[in-house]
Amino acid sequence: MENISFSHVPVLLAETLEGLDIKPDGIYIDGTCGGAGHSREIAKRLDGGRLIGIDRDPDAVKAASERLALYNAKVLHGNYSDIASLARSEGIEAADGILLDLGVSSHQLDTVERGFSYHGDAPLDMRMSQEGQTAADLVNTLSAEELSRIMFEYGEEKFSRRIADEIIKRREIKPITTTGELAEIVSAAVPAKFKRDKNPCKKTFQAFRIAVNCEFDHLNKGLDDAFDLLKSGGRLCVITFHSLEDRIVKQRFASFCKGCICPPDFPQCVCGRTPRGKLVNRKPIEASAEELEANNRSRSAKLRIIEKI
Repeated sequence: MENISFSHVPVLLAETLEGLDIKPDGIYIDGTCGGAGHSREIAKRLDGGRLIGIDRDPDAVKAASERLALYNAKVLHGNYSDIASLARSEGIEAADGILLDLGVSSHQLDTVERGFSYHGDAPLDMRMSQEGQTAADLVNTLSAEELSRIMFEYGEEKFSRRIADEIIKRREIKPITTTGELAEIVSAAVPAKFKRDKNPCKKTFQAFRIAVNCEFDHLNKGLDDAFDLLKSGGRLCVITFHSLEDRIVKQRFASFCKGCICPPDFPQCVCGRTPRGKLVNRKPIEASAEELEANNRSRSAKLRIIEKI
């Protein structure tokens, strides 16, 4: 029976399927399989082709495996930053298309006890893989300087120092162990006028989630390895959900498309470098009005697509 608890409404689905330019006999990899929302639609379009799904969350691997059981598909437990070695373990040396749908899955957000959401009270966890250090470990052990840096760099939180100082003050009384406690600390530290329009916790929770899961390290390596794994003419589609992720993807795609890197005063090129890719869409693709109405979580989604030359 299908594991329906791992719900996943795929964001920018039609645009992603078009962007991948699916060949029925091709090899496709979904590096962030989640609840198999995108994966199942890719698999449906294959005839003689093959789909590999990857996810670091054991819950996702189980749910996606059940949902893809009728197709020529396999779901692997791992991180998309290891996409090259995971593909090789399945005898795949090159792929026709790769999808990376970044960020937190609906299941992870909606399962309160996973500790991603500031809307409930649960253990302060935030681990996508369910292994390693938790957000509580970071909050209770790092210095004020390091806590502030995480919130400023990964959450663009302008009150990061005030929040860090409040964390230090509270944890000296007792350890901070729940999402509710962290949310209350943020609320206490942020000035009242900045709390009227939106929840002040969003940036801090995003920052600790990124830190706990080393998301930017994995993204940098994953983009390089995924692009290298593409066949000539193959496409990489990446969906981001906040400006920091999108900036990394935009800059990395630009570097793949860049040719000569000789100093401008050189009379002729000596580096011999040629572009390795071309952008399929100059600007990121965003959700339509219809999708925004149907799925609120698509509002910040941006899709970028690059084709390997």
